[in-house]
Amino acid sequence: MKKAILLFFSLLSLTIFAQPKDFYAKVTAVKDGDTVKVLYEKQEYTVRLSHIDCPEKKQDFGTKAKQRTSDLCFEKTVWVQSNGKKDRNGRILGEIIVNNRWNVNKILVEEGLAWHYKKFSKDTDYSLLEENAQIRKVGVWSMKNPIAPWDWRKGVRY
Repeated sequence: MKKAILLFFSLLSLTIFAQPKDFYAKVTAVKDGDTVKVLYEKQEYTVRLSHIDCPEKKQDFGTKAKQRTSDLCFEKTVWVQSNGKKDRNGRILGEIIVNNRWNVNKILVEEGLAWHYKKFSKDTDYSLLEENAQIRKVGVWSMKNPIAPWDWRKGVRY
């Protein structure tokens, strides 16, 4: 009986403290191009846009990426598609869908305001969107030597 009660409370704590997976939430803040804060069931969560990496704030196109993310989803109720995983900083990894039709993550790559983060994503849709943005020379791809955000963070400068 004691084991059953212990198991019950263990499972209950997992459901109480479990993060949501796919859920509707209101975007309350845009921290940068690939990180937003959302309000879900009176709880605030930070969502890191999966599959992509936007330029850092002080990097070329960093401010534009943040502004575009804000234009697309700030103060809107969005669908967060997540597999329930978190990144190393405890942020929910997910795709942000606006009006059940616009994928913010994909729009940022398509407009050259984000790289496909191939180290963490094998999604071919993102690769194709990035290749198309490169061909059209939009956003970061309009620059002679764009520096990927992961290189920028390591101090690589051309």
